[in-house]
Amino acid sequence: MIEKIRIMFSIAELRKKILLTIGLLAVYRLGWNIFLPMVDSQMQSAMGSNAGFGDLLNQVAVFSGTQLDQMTIFGLGIMPYISASIIFQLLATVYEPLEKLQKEGESGRKKINEYTRYATILICIVQSMAYLSMLNAQAGQQMLSNGYQTMFLSSCVGENGHLTFPWYWLAILTMTTGTAFLMWLGEQIDEYGIGNGISLLIMAGILARAPGAIMQLIRSASSNGGFTLGGQFGIETILFLCLLFVVVVLAVVYVTKGQRRIPTQSAKHVRGRQVFGGNRQYLPLRVNQAGVMPIIFASSLLLFPQFIFAYLASNLASDAPQWWIGFVRGGNEIFGGSRSFMYVLMDVALIYFFCYFWTAVTFNPKDMAENLKNHGTFIQGYRPGTSTANYLEKVMLRITYVGASFLAIIAVVPTLITNSMPGVNYSLASFFGGTSLLIAVSVVLDLVDKIDAHLIMRNYKSLLEN
Repeated sequence: MIEKIRIMFSIAELRKKILLTIGLLAVYRLGWNIFLPMVDSQMQSAMGSNAGFGDLLNQVAVFSGTQLDQMTIFGLGIMPYISASIIFQLLATVYEPLEKLQKEGESGRKKINEYTRYATILICIVQSMAYLSMLNAQAGQQMLSNGYQTMFLSSCVGENGHLTFPWYWLAILTMTTGTAFLMWLGEQIDEYGIGNGISLLIMAGILARAPGAIMQLIRSASSNGGFTLGGQFGIETILFLCLLFVVVVLAVVYVTKGQRRIPTQSAKHVRGRQVFGGNRQYLPLRVNQAGVMPIIFASSLLLFPQFIFAYLASNLASDAPQWWIGFVRGGNEIFGGSRSFMYVLMDVALIYFFCYFWTAVTFNPKDMAENLKNHGTFIQGYRPGTSTANYLEKVMLRITYVGASFLAIIAVVPTLITNSMPGVNYSLASFFGGTSLLIAVSVVLDLVDKIDAHLIMRNYKSLLEN
């Protein structure tokens, strides 16, 4: 492996791309630690002292790669751009003008990218306003109750405990500009670096939490008798977590690379004295066609009732009707940080639904059957056209069930670890499954493929080849 790394950096073009990508990711990490205007570490800790609010933001940050639990200029991360891209991808399937733009080639894609950037700015403004509104209700009063008095308090928090109007809009502008800058960074990595820039930024935000989560586990183990046999954090527990991580990563790689190969036969064409075609090939259908999107959709959808019930529970009046008190407390127990059985059941059901939904959006068996027909290729035993399309749809429905089952298991793993090992928080458990692990593994596999393309083009062996 050391020799292959040496070969990578011996190729001038590849070396420049790798170093540029590392440099831009370093800029991203630098901005990750810059607080919003008029905010310092003491003010940040005052916000985090509210356990319910801080835990909720940390949970959002875990699966999205954002930093809403920290008041920084890159707090929104790159997720507003991802949301805008998903919106336009879905609209292209139902809105005819966008569908025509997609079919126009490079010029159409540039136009859609331009619309996506505008939509990203709007989403940033809305998300930052919602985030700061919650912060206005939680952090301001918390800072005053904690006796936090500095020269900046009058600039950020008024006497009534609410954030002041000038700071509120300055923070919105700063967070929106930060996400716009991250869009630019991602585009620079796409054009001059190596790998998918947006995906690398998300992966960097997720992996940046690994050292803190590991250190928290070590501190918990040290405070509970150290690394000895037996106990809550015995050596066997640490070894089990390490083994589980390796097994889950191998399973994710196996299913991500998994394909259902359908044999195809191309028709023979005689031109003069030469015969073309007649080759046997295969049509690869990915087992996990939807990728990580179903987990992201399911987690995002379940966050809405979680935010609502958390807000209602924190503002529940003592003289409220008993039925309302029971309803709010019951909803808070279901959607709260403990992740009850009902929450897990709804999460799994939504993953299955969105897995089939996203596969139906991205995979069109009729277009694929038409393309096979136009190229003179057919599937043995099925007539070109409608019969082939029906067969492809039936196969995709079956393998999508396998992919959805895999995603559901991976999504439940962090919850099982958190509930069975009380000392392991969700931030650490997310590295053993869920969206974070899927994104990290998928991005690494894509990055390895991009590097292999440069190596194979120069007659070198790939990174994974012995």
